[in-house]
Amino acid sequence: MDNTDLKILIVEDDVLMIKILEFILKKEGYQVTTCKDGLIAIEKIPVLIPDLIITDIMLPFRSGLEIIGYTKENYETIPVIVVSSLGEEEGTVVEAFNLGADDFVSKPFNPNELLLRVKRLFTKRNLSIKPKEENINISA
Repeated sequence: MDNTDLKILIVEDDVLMIKILEFILKKEGYQVTTCKDGLIAIEKIPVLIPDLIITDIMLPFRSGLEIIGYTKENYETIPVIVVSSLGEEEGTVVEAFNLGADDFVSKPFNPNELLLRVKRLFTKRNLSIKPKEENINISA
């Protein structure tokens, strides 16, 4: 499986942040779908069945916490990365992890760090791109 087989859903209401995330993930070959609010995201998840969700916490209509809760209740194997500028309360980060978030990245973020975290979650789920080749000697 290579990156082009992997679907990432980005849930973010900041248009510039969507463009940045979309650019760095598409550059790596991932299929990227975006939503600007939590309600649309919750409607898209059962249709898209993404391999990964990247969500902000503060969103219109449904919060990132509601997205995490919905995802983990109905699709527990889909990893969720929260990308948020949380001066919004430390307790919110704890709540996100309690609901099942797999990782948290603080805005502003380093794009390379985010990509490493995405790849780590895919590797953890065995959806890794290009498995490491090992030297295998078969003697007859």
